[in-house]
Amino acid sequence: MTERTKEGVAAVPDERYMREALKEAEEALRSKDRPVGVVIVHEGQVIARAHHQVKLLRDPTAHAGIIALTQAANTLQSDQLPEATVYITQEPCAMCVGALLLSGAARLVFGTADLKRGACGSVIDLTSNEQLNRRLVVTRDVLAGECAALLRKASAGVHTEL
Repeated sequence: MTERTKEGVAAVPDERYMREALKEAEEALRSKDRPVGVVIVHEGQVIARAHHQVKLLRDPTAHAGIIALTQAANTLQSDQLPEATVYITQEPCAMCVGALLLSGAARLVFGTADLKRGACGSVIDLTSNEQLNRRLVVTRDVLAGECAALLRKASAGVHTEL
């Protein structure tokens, strides 16, 4: 098995965990919410999984990343996740990247870019901002086509056919 680079294609374990995040995103789509899913992995184990619940909860902060970080922190009984890798189907927004930085997560892996809200380089890059006291290693474009296709389904109004 060959380790592949950050510039485009991820290593096989990244693809496996991104597929788990895609399952969460499909759940959000079924719930008529933005199809974004997250899994958080610590020491080779999935310790949290979530999907967007903004519409369900009528809460603008109920992003998949925020919900999953809360679950992971509760699982580890710590507000710090220094060994965690976060897999998210779409490039996270500034709120979610801020929370990831505060959590001390080791790594972020995302599927497709968010050209309107992305805070990992598409609109702004908070992950490597030298003015902040933390950085985040980012791997992008893991299963990007599949992640983008799910978002396109939502844009087309397809919420229940999965």
